[in-house]
Amino acid sequence: MNKEISMSLYSGRTTLSKFVIEHLGGGSRPDQLASLLIDVAAAVKTIAAITGKGALGGLHAFLGTENVHGDDQKRLDVMANAIFIDHCSWGGPVAGMLSAENEEPIPVAGDLIRGRYLLMFDPLDGTNNIELNASVGSIFSVVEYTGSGRPEKADFLQPGNRQVAAGYAIFGPATMLVLTAGRGTHGFTLDREVGNFVLTHPDLQIAPETNDLAINSCNERFWEAPIHRYVSECKEGSTGIRGKDFNMHWIASMVADVHRILMRGGVFMHPRDDRGGRHQGRQRHLYEASPMAFIVEQAGGAASTGRQRLLEVTPGDLHDPIPVILGSRQEIERIEQYHASYDAGSDKPFQSPLFNERSLYRADA
Repeated sequence: MNKEISMSLYSGRTTLSKFVIEHLGGGSRPDQLASLLIDVAAAVKTIAAITGKGALGGLHAFLGTENVHGDDQKRLDVMANAIFIDHCSWGGPVAGMLSAENEEPIPVAGDLIRGRYLLMFDPLDGTNNIELNASVGSIFSVVEYTGSGRPEKADFLQPGNRQVAAGYAIFGPATMLVLTAGRGTHGFTLDREVGNFVLTHPDLQIAPETNDLAINSCNERFWEAPIHRYVSECKEGSTGIRGKDFNMHWIASMVADVHRILMRGGVFMHPRDDRGGRHQGRQRHLYEASPMAFIVEQAGGAASTGRQRLLEVTPGDLHDPIPVILGSRQEIERIEQYHASYDAGSDKPFQSPLFNERSLYRADA
């Protein structure tokens, strides 16, 4: 397809560059924020190019090293990380960065720090899916930096409600960049021939109700009682108290699972469980859970730990995990009520005008 034909396909549509310049309202320096998001988009384009080569790229091999979470690293993980750093560290908007692949914050070049933002990212989520030719993605979060000099560890430890922008890229049949700057959630599709991200999914909205859930059911034996109860009721389907059938899936890539929720509605759950270090969840707070929660809330959904609004939780450390339950608002409210009833030792039904329920089952029943 030549450039003229490709341009005609989105004649009158908005490109990402135009969108961020016209619509950014978050932060004290919207010009720097716009520049940073354009840098992130450039990184995403480069990662899309190398992931798109599949096995031809020769990047699937493990390196024999581990990242900060103890996961085996592939060449593709390391390369995607380097791409994010290279594209975003020289433009000036960033004072510091934090990556899922680096234990400590990443300093930016130069002695004089003028940037007013901190960028946190998971450069490649769901890497193991790449061998299956299944969707993988990148996740990022932006918060303001109000200090002077080089940012320290404490500057990154901000609750998600202080984010000024967040987004993810999904590398599938088409590459999409989904982002929010606090004024709705919007999806852009990459036109590979021209090299532009074009607004194709403005103002995404998650339906408040759903019959779709994403959870790794193989971990059922580790779940807390409220999650057991919710999933059991969904599995009972139309013969149970929910009175409708549910679908369950698990892609093993947070980006792919959340993208499905944005497109079709649903609930994503990586709840806390009783396994040692993973007791507090699996998704990393700063650069996975917080940005996805921001995106989902801006699309009309909700995000919770089960016991608290996720965006109100202050992280304790740079790579701390956190329980994540997000998606269609009515389902999240139901799950939160199940946790509250369980913690209180009560047996009260969920109160909703849309549902008629029997009494709860108890963990000690």
